Amino acid sequence: MRPLMRVLITNDDGVDAPGIHALAAAVRGRGFEVVVAAPAAEASGMSAALTAVTEDGRVVFEQRPEGYGVVASPAFIVVLASLGVFGPPPDVVLSGINRGANTGRGVLHSGTVGAALTAANHGFRGLAVSLDVIAPGDVGSGGNAFTVTEDARLHWATAAELAADLVPWLAETPPATVVNLNVPDRPAAGLRSATLASFGQVQMAVAEQGEGFARLILQRGGPAEEGSDVALLEQGHATLTVLRPITEAANIAIPAQRTAR
Repeated sequence: MRPLMRVLITNDDGVDAPGIHALAAAVRGRGFEVVVAAPAAEASGMSAALTAVTEDGRVVFEQRPEGYGVVASPAFIVVLASLGVFGPPPDVVLSGINRGANTGRGVLHSGTVGAALTAANHGFRGLAVSLDVIAPGDVGSGGNAFTVTEDARLHWATAAELAADLVPWLAETPPATVVNLNVPDRPAAGLRSATLASFGQVQMAVAEQGEGFARLILQRGGPAEEGSDVALLEQGHATLTVLRPITEAANIAIPAQRTAR
């Protein structure tokens, strides 16, 4: 009898975040073996950083009812899983559900996407999952041109069910495939293939600058390119984008080698 496919679920919002609980429940409900290992506290914006708190050279983690709470970045947790720290290495890595969309080329900075990219570096297939929490057109406090929906009102189940449905497909893709899924905050959403927008859903801007300081705000970008993840998400579609894992570029000529004098 073939063993159950093993799925590692991590995130960058922390092991207590509601998104990771919804995702783990949906994937277990499909009959997969699930291990949850996520940062003990929020670790957003970590990209693929390998950071951890150690005591006498030992990475610190605690086993909880919901999974392992690790004092480390999401990418580091994926590395630990690849080494068998949380049991047999996984077949697939899911990262999320992130509280907030990860769109456009800004995914470079996402701890959610960074975990999926790290999975690919170790030969695993990775899926990053994010739920849009921004209310378009609203104006929030502090100069930010948006408001963020409260956790209790978010449609975590929409993103969780879409992600769980994709696991069998993901398992059949080539090793080291990385996929980015963004889901609108609504009861149901159709899935569309999307390109990366040239910017993320929000961008940084300088609100104030003076001697020795700068104050930044987040603001919504301009109109996104047609067919991009930002544009389709704003139209109410869930978006799926296959990302290229970190690899060398093959289409750029290298300067001829110079003879040393």
